Amino acid sequence: MEIFRIENLSFSYPAGSKPALDNVSLCIRSGEMAVLCGRSGCGKTTLLRMLKRQLAPHGKKSGRILYCGTEFSAADERGAACEIGFVMQNPENQTVTDKVWHELAFGLENMGLSTPVIRRRVGEMASFFGIQDWFPKEPALLSGGQKQLLNLASIMVMQPKVLLLDEPTSQLDPIAAADFIATLKKLNQELGLTILLAEHRLEEVFPAADRVIVMEEGRILIDAPPREAGAQLQALGQPHPMMRALPSAVRIYHGLSAEQHFTAPCPLTVKEGRAFLSAHFT
Repeated sequence: MEIFRIENLSFSYPAGSKPALDNVSLCIRSGEMAVLCGRSGCGKTTLLRMLKRQLAPHGKKSGRILYCGTEFSAADERGAACEIGFVMQNPENQTVTDKVWHELAFGLENMGLSTPVIRRRVGEMASFFGIQDWFPKEPALLSGGQKQLLNLASIMVMQPKVLLLDEPTSQLDPIAAADFIATLKKLNQELGLTILLAEHRLEEVFPAADRVIVMEEGRILIDAPPREAGAQLQALGQPHPMMRALPSAVRIYHGLSAEQHFTAPCPLTVKEGRAFLSAHFT
């Protein structure tokens, strides 16, 4: 089942000298985890915000977006608001209440759910994330990683169909970022949640992804499985700047394959990279 189908989408900001999105066509299927990457200014954030109606930027748009087979502009606004979750870069920008348990209940209260249902859902999601001990705490006193985890839990409690994340680890330390990505992987694998994640830190997300979508100057440059994305970047000719952002195992594999051909698949993790080097260079 298709969650999003984007057809020939172009978008320009009012004062923009060139399109932020240029003829983008993309399909996001139910249950997959897709990673959106590219250099700053390539259009990742704009594309994600176009998929969340309440955050869509103002400007000139052409093309169309289908959500679950329905024209996005004609989809039920209340339903889409609950079914499409969005996590921003800065965890400070999404907390709105004074207590953690209020934050978890806030979205459900706005949905008009009954108190027993709200209590059950908050308890279930807090247990899933392991944050039940945080209930009386103030969100402002949590660490950056804890705030971002709370933002994620506050969205997941509304049981969305799809989760959009705009570089959610950009302000987290490496340990908190790795924990956050591990949580996303758990949500995808255990709950079947559809995830579209824009991210610069690819070392952790590459092995967890089903697809890697590379953007450049508002266009889709590559849309491929993680093990094939590096090969397609390398096939573009001169070393592409995005090659430097790929996981170390992927960069080593393609650096060596420039000199000799390997039949073994491209490694994605350090463990797979060590096994590859041991098999071919010892």
